[in-house]
Amino acid sequence: MTTTPDAGTLLEERTSTEYRLDEGDHERLSHYAPKDKLMEAMIEGTPIRALCGKVWVPTRDPKRFPVCPECKEIYESMA
Repeated sequence: MTTTPDAGTLLEERTSTEYRLDEGDHERLSHYAPKDKLMEAMIEGTPIRALCGKVWVPTRDPKRFPVCPECKEIYESMA
């Protein structure tokens, strides 16, 4: 936060990663996400967060890619 001395205006910068689309190796993996939210994201084209934290817009056939090891580990620990 910074204050502008002349105007007395308070400026606050926020960095939100809520809808920041991730890039990198995660693009070559299939991710686990809640099924109801996954279907909604596929239909509406909105971003979704995987169990591992990856945020992406699902558009490709997940069967074509190996499963994200982090998502798989989290999923198996939930069962």
